[in-house]
Order: sequence, then C-alpha cells, then structure tokens
Amino acid sequence: MPRLGDATRGRILYGGDYNPEQWPEETWHEDVRLMRAAGVNSVTVGVFSWAKLEPRPGQRDFAWLDRLMDLVHEHGIGVVLATPTASPPPWLGHLHPDTLPVDQDGRTEWWGGRQHFSHSSATYRRHAAAITEDLAARYAGHPALTMWHINNEYCTYDYGDEAAARFRRWLGNRYGTLDALNTAWGTAFWSQGYGDWDEVMPPRHAHYLKNPTQVLDFRRFTSDMLLECYTAERDIVRRHTPDLPVTTNFMPLWSGQDAWRWAEEEDVVSVDLYPDPRDPLGAQHGALVQDMTRSQARGPWMLMEQAAGAVNWRGANHPKPRGLNRLWSLQAVARGADAVCYFQWRQSRQGAEKFHSAMVGHAGEQGRTHQEVRQLGADLAKIGPHTAGTHVGAGIAVLHDWHSWWAGDQDGRPSTRFDYPDVLHAWHRALWEAHLTTDFAHPEHDLTPYRVVVVPQLYALTDAAIDNLLAHVRRGGTLVCGFLTGVADEDDRIRPGGIDARLRQLFGIRTLHEWWPLETDETAVCDGFRGTLWSEEIEPDGTADETVPYKGGELDGLPAVLRKGRAWYVSTLPEPDALRDLLARICADAGVRPALAGLPAGVEAVRRGDLLFLLNHGRDPVTVGVPGTHRDLLTEATVTDRVTLGRHGVAVLAP
Repeated sequence: MPRLGDATRGRILYGGDYNPEQWPEETWHEDVRLMRAAGVNSVTVGVFSWAKLEPRPGQRDFAWLDRLMDLVHEHGIGVVLATPTASPPPWLGHLHPDTLPVDQDGRTEWWGGRQHFSHSSATYRRHAAAITEDLAARYAGHPALTMWHINNEYCTYDYGDEAAARFRRWLGNRYGTLDALNTAWGTAFWSQGYGDWDEVMPPRHAHYLKNPTQVLDFRRFTSDMLLECYTAERDIVRRHTPDLPVTTNFMPLWSGQDAWRWAEEEDVVSVDLYPDPRDPLGAQHGALVQDMTRSQARGPWMLMEQAAGAVNWRGANHPKPRGLNRLWSLQAVARGADAVCYFQWRQSRQGAEKFHSAMVGHAGEQGRTHQEVRQLGADLAKIGPHTAGTHVGAGIAVLHDWHSWWAGDQDGRPSTRFDYPDVLHAWHRALWEAHLTTDFAHPEHDLTPYRVVVVPQLYALTDAAIDNLLAHVRRGGTLVCGFLTGVADEDDRIRPGGIDARLRQLFGIRTLHEWWPLETDETAVCDGFRGTLWSEEIEPDGTADETVPYKGGELDGLPAVLRKGRAWYVSTLPEPDALRDLLARICADAGVRPALAGLPAGVEAVRRGDLLFLLNHGRDPVTVGVPGTHRDLLTEATVTDRVTLGRHGVAVLAP
C-alpha cells in the first residue's frame, strides 16, 4: 500500500490548495515563480473545479488543466490532484433534484454554496464516478501527479427519501430483523414499536425528544454513507494509479465521521486545522488535533489546510501575529506532520472566501504574510531530510470514540452545561501543560504500547472495550477514567448500577447513587482542589487504596477521586492546575516523564525521532536548559547546555 513517504521522498511537502481557474493564465506564470521562491513543492489542484471540468452534462474540458499540470511540473512542483465532487455544478442539481440533500425539517439544500450533494443519491454517485474515472484516466501517467485527494471535508447529512431507503437497508444489515431493531432501539418506550420496515425513518423533526438509539444509528449510517462515497472514488483512482497514495481531509473533531474507521481506508491521513490566533489555548488545540491525526495515521500525517493569516468565518477574524504561523506550522512537524499546506495559495478576489487569508494575500509578495511563508519554506527545507518519515513516541494513550460521543451528545441527559469535546480538551490540556506527549487510541485498540491510559469520558463502552481496559490494568498498566464513563452499552442502554459492574469493581465502587451535575459557575469543593461541571454520589466498597473526598454540601466525605491499585476514577472535572498536577503525578509514578524537564512557562518540548523540538508559545524571549551539546537545524548553530528562543521562537535540536 502506498504511503505518504512515497509522495514526500524524504522531504516535507509544502504548499496548499491552488485554484488557477480563478485567475487568467498569465497569473499562473507569476504563481510558479513565487512558489519556487517560497520553497513550495506541492499544490492541491481541482478541489472545486467540477463546473470547469464538466461545464455541461457529459462534456469535458481538460485543456486548461493539461496546461497547468505541465507548467507546475516544469518548475519542479508536484500535484495532489483532487476529485471535484464536493461541489457539484449547478446543472446537476437543476436536472437531478434527487442529488440535493434534505435537512431534518424537509428543506432542500440548494446549489450556490458547496457540499450540496446527497451521499445516498444514486444519481450523484453515478456522476461523481464518471468525472473521477475520466480525470484518473487522463492524468494517471502525468509526471506531476504525486497523490490523490478525494472530495473535500465530507460533512453532509441527508434526511430525504432516498437516504431513508438506504437507512432502512443499512439497519437491515445491522440488525437482520425488526424484532432485533426494536430491542436495540428500546421501542417499547413511547409506543414506538415498528411492524414494517417502511415505517422506519431517519430522525426527522419531531414534536419532542427523539429516540436516542435511532439518532445514534443515523449518525453511524451517515458516516458509513459518506465513507462509501469516498471509497468508490478512491477505488477508481487506485485502479488507474495503484502506486500513488490517496487521502481525503478530515475536519478536526467533526462529529459526523468515525475517523478511526475512515483512517483505515486511507493511504495518508490528512486534516484541516484552524486554531483561533486569539485563543490562549490555540496551541493546545493544535496539539490535540495533531496528536489525534498522528494516531489515526499510525505515523506521519498531512496538514492539508491551515490559514496563513485570518480566516473569514469567526465573529472577528484576527490575523496571525508575527511569527505565529511559523510556530504553529513547526509544531505540526514536531508532532508528526510530513506535509504543511494551506488553504489557499493565492487569496481570492471574489466569492465567499475572499477575506480568508492565503500564502499570497491581497498585499502580494511584499506582504508580511507572504514573507513569513517564504521563511517557513526555507525552514522546512532545512529540517525535512532529518524529520520526514520519523515517528513521535508516547507512553500515554488518551481514549476517544465517536460512537460514545454520538450516544452521549443528545438531549434528555443529566446536564447540558458541558459537551464532550470540552472535556476531551480539558484532559489533553492537563497532559500538554505537564509536557507529556500523548497518542490517541480507540478503546478497543491494542493498548500494550502504553504505560498510562487516560479516559477523559467514554459514556458508552462495548463489552470488548471494557475487557480491554481491565486487561490493561491486569498487565500492570495505569488507567485513569473521568466521570460518566461506562454508563451505557453500544445501544445507549444504561448498564445496571449506572456504571458497568466490572468497572465498579476495578475502581472500588460499591454503588453510584446519583449523578450531581454542576451549574456553569458552580464548583464542588474537594480536598485540595475544586471540581467543575460534574460530581457524583459514590459509595466506595472499602477496597480503594486512596481517596480524595468532597468537602461540604450533599457529597461531604464521599470520594471525588478513588484509586485502587493502578486504576483511578475521577468523578468530577478538577480545575486545570489540579488536573495537570494529578495526571503529572500519576504518569510519573508509572514511569512516564516529560520530553525535557524544567521547561519555562509557555515552552513546549516534543521529541520526534532523534530531534528535540522546542517551541516558545509566548511573546517574550526565554532561555531553555538543554544539557549537552546540540546542533540547531534551523540556525545551523551549535548550542551547549542552553538555547534562547525569541518571540514565538523555535529550535530543532539534533544530537
């Protein structure tokens, strides 16, 4: 199977989405000149070009793309060629309304934007396959072609009639019989029992709360239908170019895709990443996404999109301050990226994203953003031969599962004051601020490589997942679980006792009497810290080796935290410093240490292969102790025992 290394060839890919159809051809020659000056070696072409490639049904206009492919190849730039199926041309929706998605209120989503396709439409799939087939046949032998990019940011839901028919077939394959479906969905509640498959519908608009397992299965179905669209196009291009890798770009922590399953179908795992430059935790958000993407890829991965400056879809769209683009790009490399790319190369003058930044902005090549893009290109050329293909080691796994998220993220729960991504970020932030590098893993993955397994929250767990956690502890591993974990099974059926009995025994819990959610500004006082968001009325069974009690209130004296052997249960969300200190202590006891001790505040240290990346997320210069003698690949200077990092500065130290 081809991999990212087949496209990178021992270097870091650098470039971004290139939309030459928006510009006269004389601009193309200016573009390749600027690309060469910026160190660009890869461009993604054709993402939104369907109307240009097929202006009328069955017509093909490849001449412009022929010229573009030849031009960039002449200048030593490779092409990641996209199938254009994320944005069908207006004629497709006009002639075939069945290709348009329908929302849960029955409203059609029309053309004029993008992603206006029904993943379940046979007509859409037929036309998407046809343009993909012709594109792959034409460019399979072109020397510029290095990789395929299928569609773009798969993210559509569809509640229409054709989707409903496919949903019923999907359910039939999953359950076999209506009796099994009725059991899984708990349809004895509210007189929802189904006696005919034609009665089963997507969870369209309802008077009150919808059936939770119906909603859960519809999210599973949606992920699977989108995946079918991806694999259909992937298989076409693979048939023409079996030696070239294929990818599609994830949106980070988007709830509509089971990215663990999707990653298994990709040769290269890629992601789009847009932290807010005004967010003081923007770097931590980036680190979480990078760690998750690296874990899905099981090695090097591709940063398919980021912003060189401002985006255009926040309330106030701030540019990146001087040096931040370079810092966050090199952070991605530190955490395993072998490709650093942007949306997009040249900033659009028209259309919905004309205020979204680009590698060449409206200020042109003299603009600050483009000058920083050039500096980054030079940096990547220096470190690429030393980093490409190398791996990031981690002794900690954070467990994450989309199905558990889907099950827990519904109405009718004990609290709407928090959501799952917030909890996941809080726990990852604690580890990141403790300078502990983490992988992510599915709860049924092999956990033997890890000394510490962290479960921020997994509301729904399969029996296999629970057995996997128990086996990890039996092998001598450390397990730390957050609140509301192991409450339900894969059908969103509450397990007897409110927490699975095996987990209760593991943690030393006799009974979970009540869940006590907290208001937004409410805290639970514990011995040594305050808890937020949540608390639980737990009766211990007397076997715990260590407890931290609640102090005051209804839960006074009951355990907020329990430890039994190497298994920890945390029934609240400690405030950030407390959670960081707790996890740092647990990891140290398990033999997991930071990449570098004694780091100043705001400095991140990550080891990738033999290299040590030091990243200063602050605006003030800092000096970092680095015992021994090292060579900084970025400055080519030799440093002994200490290195100074300027504002948003980076050092990449080789032994």
